[in-house]
Amino acid sequence: MSPAGDAGHAPPPPPPPRRLVFAFYLTGHGFGHATRAIEVVRHLIAAGHEVHVATAVPEFVFTAELRSPSPGLLHIRRAILDCGAVQTDALTVDPLASLDKYHETAVVPRESILRTEAEWLTSINADLVISDVVPVACRVAADVGIPSVCIGNLEYIVASGDHHRSIVWQIAEDYSHCDILLRLPGYCPMPAFRDVTDVPLVVRGLHKSRSEVRKELGIAENAKVVVFNFGGQPAGWNLKQEWLPDGWICLVCGASDSQEVPPNFIKLAKDAYTPDVMAASDCMLGKIGYGTASEALAYKLPFIFVRRDYFNEEPFLRNLLEHYRSSIEMTRRDFLNGYWKPYLLRALTLQPCYDGPTNGGEVAARILQDTAVGKKCISDKFNGARRLQDAIVLGYQLQRAPGRDVAIPDWYSLYETEVDASPISENIKTKESTESCFEGFEILHGDLQGLPDTMAFLKSLSELNQSELKSNEKQPQERIAASVLFDWEEEMYIARAPGRLDVMGGIGDYSGSLVLQLPLREACHVAVQRNHPSNQKLWEHTQARQLENGGMEPVVSFGSELSNRSPTFDMKLSDLIDGDKPISYEKAREYFCCNPSQKWAAYVAGTILVLMTELDVKFTDSMSILVSSDVPEGKGVSSSASVEVATMAAIAAAYGLNIAPRDLALLCQKVENHVVGAPCGVMDQMTSACGEANKLLAMVCQPAEVKELVAIPTHMRFWGLDSGIRHSVGGGDYGSVRVGTYMGRKMIKCAASDLASESSISGAPVQSNDYKQNAIELLKSEASLEYLCNVPPHRYEAVYAKDIPEVITGDAFLEKYGDHDDTVTEIDPKRSYNVKAPTRHPIYENFRVETFKALLEAANTDEQLSALGELMYQCHYSYNACGLGSDGTDRLVNLVQEMQHRKMSQGESPNLFGAKITGGGSGGSVCVMGKNCLKSSEEIIEIQQRYKAATGYLPILFDGSSPGAAKFGYLKIRRRPSSPIAAK
Repeated sequence: MSPAGDAGHAPPPPPPPRRLVFAFYLTGHGFGHATRAIEVVRHLIAAGHEVHVATAVPEFVFTAELRSPSPGLLHIRRAILDCGAVQTDALTVDPLASLDKYHETAVVPRESILRTEAEWLTSINADLVISDVVPVACRVAADVGIPSVCIGNLEYIVASGDHHRSIVWQIAEDYSHCDILLRLPGYCPMPAFRDVTDVPLVVRGLHKSRSEVRKELGIAENAKVVVFNFGGQPAGWNLKQEWLPDGWICLVCGASDSQEVPPNFIKLAKDAYTPDVMAASDCMLGKIGYGTASEALAYKLPFIFVRRDYFNEEPFLRNLLEHYRSSIEMTRRDFLNGYWKPYLLRALTLQPCYDGPTNGGEVAARILQDTAVGKKCISDKFNGARRLQDAIVLGYQLQRAPGRDVAIPDWYSLYETEVDASPISENIKTKESTESCFEGFEILHGDLQGLPDTMAFLKSLSELNQSELKSNEKQPQERIAASVLFDWEEEMYIARAPGRLDVMGGIGDYSGSLVLQLPLREACHVAVQRNHPSNQKLWEHTQARQLENGGMEPVVSFGSELSNRSPTFDMKLSDLIDGDKPISYEKAREYFCCNPSQKWAAYVAGTILVLMTELDVKFTDSMSILVSSDVPEGKGVSSSASVEVATMAAIAAAYGLNIAPRDLALLCQKVENHVVGAPCGVMDQMTSACGEANKLLAMVCQPAEVKELVAIPTHMRFWGLDSGIRHSVGGGDYGSVRVGTYMGRKMIKCAASDLASESSISGAPVQSNDYKQNAIELLKSEASLEYLCNVPPHRYEAVYAKDIPEVITGDAFLEKYGDHDDTVTEIDPKRSYNVKAPTRHPIYENFRVETFKALLEAANTDEQLSALGELMYQCHYSYNACGLGSDGTDRLVNLVQEMQHRKMSQGESPNLFGAKITGGGSGGSVCVMGKNCLKSSEEIIEIQQRYKAATGYLPILFDGSSPGAAKFGYLKIRRRPSSPIAAK
């Protein structure tokens, strides 16, 4: 039997002049690659060709599927040439571990692999190399002089993020040797391939009918059946009878021999033929992969999927499934808690409508045969331009801010002219120019203030026309969800909050330091609309859960598709209530952490809980929230603070809450500290809320007192350069340094208390040289020290420095001092903590920032700029001493120093004078200071290019400033009566 929709097979190709030999390299990760490879191999063997498969996939997978191929036509050779994706659990891919594993598997032994594979290809007299999607196979084929073809829907290049760039570009360069890519539906951006031909779905055919399968399993024809297909059950998944509706049967694929299942679950045999099982079922529950997605489409089987975190191809396959009405998403929380019934019932209402061809195996085999004998495959002459546009719009969004350049390697960028593709910069400029205005709304309150990003945000709102979005399969699901989020006839409230560039102060904030912060041009916009619960619009998976009682909070996050975050989040507002009080912050943190793909919602929904808890706000209405941020994540420029501040400001506007900017920032810090669980200080939220364009926010963090807004001298300028190394304020390094700082504060307080007691007992000041200047009152003040930055450097060096250890274990500290008195971090007794450097840093950093601020008012001379730059360099190396440096940020700072010293050695005045790591450190961005002139900008560009040449990554440039949330205020908007925006 053939798959559903597989009609009109092309006539068989004429036999080739001789038997051809194909070398098929197949990745060993997942059986999805193997199932489509088997289908292609089957057609090649049927045409009389010889196929040698090099793979780590077990041989029985091929022999069981291919059913006695002709002798001598199929050869299986075990070879491990790549590693696929490394998973931390059944639902989470670890992209960094994947690239580390790839380095171990394919990079370290690369020369040996190239030599061995070249000898093997020569020994079998291969006519063509096929790869799915082993990178090095393409390079080996080129070395031997054999054509190569790749088959797939993804490549490694999208998986890289900002790390291991040299490995990723090596992979991409290997792919570039491929002659043709046979691209499958549901594909990711694949910019490394020069020639692309699209082929239909590759789907395995059926062996048995629905009735035959059900009869063998003892299942009645009218019984409802779900196939549970997760590619193997991990330990700890205990399936329960009550998870299924009455009368349902669940067929379990890949269960272990020892796994016990309830009576309404049936364990399938290890060699059960999955397509037959799927065709005999009413729906499928599993995780998305190419094999499951393609066969669900082919057999029109409703697919209930659970999201896989950081699985690169999932967003694209998900879009394909949703376009053909074949899937609904089950949240991980509901999956693990066994709340399956509503989803299963909802799946029965789906009407899958895929009607495309499913003979991709046959089509691919024909193209492979033609390529092997030298025939040219006719491909779309514009595919190069389309491919490059894919890279711009999709594949590299996480590596740039909107409107910035894209990190395309030189060997690849040369190809864009071959198919008359427009230059990248021109494509982006054209797109941006069309988004510099808005229409369709009347502004009832507030002012656009000439901000291009606000105009662009309103323009994007005006384009959320539901009917047009649903008819366009290329629209991201986040935009489709957003199109039904609001009632366009009602009022909406919009707030805006920028990211920030840490000029000076950084991690000194939680120790009470003075900080100097610049609000960035990049910002987050949040739109909020209040709704009566009875009018709340729900998405399909929300409807499946049948949430009938209490207000709802649906949230859409723009820009989430390619970061493998769920683009939508919804919850009952009653979930934030325990009895008649808000739930605890600890319970909220657990709630949001249970589903990593939706953990981002803690930054948004957490603002509601904090308002409930701290201000006793009662939310009786539902609310819909749309989040759209241009502040890139993981760059150390406070993307999280901008989301929190913009969200809380928009909610406050919608509900008429009068919250002072400073108080709003402190409330948002509670979101980050207690709901998200990141132990940050308050400078990020304060800058985002209280900053002004082109001014440095000078704030004393005790806890948050704005000292003044310092105008940046016109002869001076600040830039931010992203290292490409992801920063996270919730990371272990930041947290352990904070713990060490608070340990140091506790040690100083205890030492001061002991010295004060000694002096009181003796009745006279201590006579030793070390302490003779210390009055008892000063020691008592230091014994009750609240902020470490209030200890001057000279007091620290004279009295306390010698007694602060370099390192101390957690248990040793707890035994001697009890606790470190920090409410947002905990001491791990089994861990060792650096103490001396984290204690010294904020004491000296406060002094450096005070000096920096004073120098800003000095005369405009090179000496002034040199002194400011020296303070920045000192701060940078103090971060390193704390353990918060990184290779990338060090490289950028060194490039600035080299540029400065080169000018000086040539007898010229430098243009750049200083640089330092920013924010929480451990990656992220650096702040650069120099003259406000064209030459400085040219040198910044040179640094970008030199960094790219060394690392393969082109740093994002942060250049420009914008107002904070308080200065922006809020917009209250409503659709114009004559506007074409669809309301329903």
